[in-house]
Amino acid sequence: MATGADVGVHGADGGSGRDRTVTTRIPARLDRLPWSRWHWTIVIGLGTVWILDGLEVTVVGNIASRLSEPGSGLAISASQVTGTAAALYVAGACVGALFWGRLTDRHGRKKLFMITLVVYLAATALTSISFAPWWFFVFRFLTGFGIGGEYAAINSAIDELIPAYHRGRVDLIINGSFWVGAVGGSLLSIVALDTDFLAKGLGWRLTFALGVVLGLVILLVRRNVPESPRWLLIHGREREAEEIVSSIEQQVEAEKGEPLPEPAGELVIHPRSGVTFREIARTVFHDYRRRAVLGFSLFVGQAFLYNAITFGFGTILTKFFDVPTADTGYYFVVIAVGNFLGPLLLGKLFDTVGRRVMISSTYLLSGLLLFLTAWLFHQGVLTAGTLTACWCGVLFFASAGASSAYLTVSEIFPMETRAMSIAFFYALGTAAGGISGPLLFADLTGTGKVSDTVLAFQIGAGLMCAAGLVAVVCAVSAERRSLEDVATPLTAAAQGGKKGLSAAQ
Repeated sequence: MATGADVGVHGADGGSGRDRTVTTRIPARLDRLPWSRWHWTIVIGLGTVWILDGLEVTVVGNIASRLSEPGSGLAISASQVTGTAAALYVAGACVGALFWGRLTDRHGRKKLFMITLVVYLAATALTSISFAPWWFFVFRFLTGFGIGGEYAAINSAIDELIPAYHRGRVDLIINGSFWVGAVGGSLLSIVALDTDFLAKGLGWRLTFALGVVLGLVILLVRRNVPESPRWLLIHGREREAEEIVSSIEQQVEAEKGEPLPEPAGELVIHPRSGVTFREIARTVFHDYRRRAVLGFSLFVGQAFLYNAITFGFGTILTKFFDVPTADTGYYFVVIAVGNFLGPLLLGKLFDTVGRRVMISSTYLLSGLLLFLTAWLFHQGVLTAGTLTACWCGVLFFASAGASSAYLTVSEIFPMETRAMSIAFFYALGTAAGGISGPLLFADLTGTGKVSDTVLAFQIGAGLMCAAGLVAVVCAVSAERRSLEDVATPLTAAAQGGKKGLSAAQ
């Protein structure tokens, strides 16, 4: 097993100055680990927060009609909940991603994924005691502010801790677990809307409170997740990185009952405390400009497709198919299951068939299926059940594609810019599709005109297909490769005249 001697420090001043270098095999040691109970701890501690996000977002959408009724304890309209509050939630997530993303790259993954979860939970708890629309709006924004930071900190940490062989499928399933929460949210909303069981002014408050309780459990588990050794290395804290990796190796060896294989390859870096915005901008938009186009396209495409369906699904079912408001949650459960099955069943193919083929095909297939759904809807041949089945098929592929967008931007840019890159593309793509989307699609699907709803579907489908075509040209073959090979760290020392991939790749 690799030991503390695996890290070598060199420098004229004894290893404490700006010119020192660190030679290490720590990234290779992490990537060669077999799957173990320790990795499950990472998945549970970091990944399960998406379940809470899915639960909360779905509950808010499904109980909008109840919040607008007299006796709910909140004088707010359904359109304010699904329009204004939804847009504020997404705006908060965009601002939060940028704010916390920068801090994540500067101060570490663990410190930030603890803080952002606390912010998220506090805002959710305060949402449950809303007494006026302005209070509800403020804390929906702050809830989004916390979850935006989670996207940056969590995806960075997961990709830096999970072995390269499993990185694609694990990342997709974790991001796709949002829809497990969506299933729970739909079922909870059914209970919350049942006035025989809960009073109008109590049910919706308890659903938010339950999310807080589950989040506190996650917070306790998350305390056992270590800082990313990769982040520690580039910030000159190689001793801490070595201690963490050695501890992980000991746990895995004890579980497997056999020595670990020798790690292949080493990395030489010049540790530094951080990078400037100028360096980040130059790296992302100049050195890796094709990858920047890819990241932006993937996020915008999936944001518009999802908003075209999810922000209007309840209205479409009630207006065009006379589905009772209280029953829309059952239909959404079916859609949510299809969403989770996509990453679950297709995730492994992103590590075997490859990123380029799978990203482009999931985007193109979901877009084409939504075009088909729009045509069938326009022809008037669909029922509530068959329309839901069509949505389920579209989102089976779209969910895998959307999850791969987070995977893509977290692995195709250098280590020092990872959290900020995730934050930037999430914020930019989500602002384009997630703020304008709800406002645009709520208007289109709310008119009750078939042609307007068809147009909403076509907009989402067209942008999803466009993103798929960009992936055909620009996607990076990152499957089963170390993060340092996919995008060489800015702190890496040139070795043998080679310093990683061409930026044009």
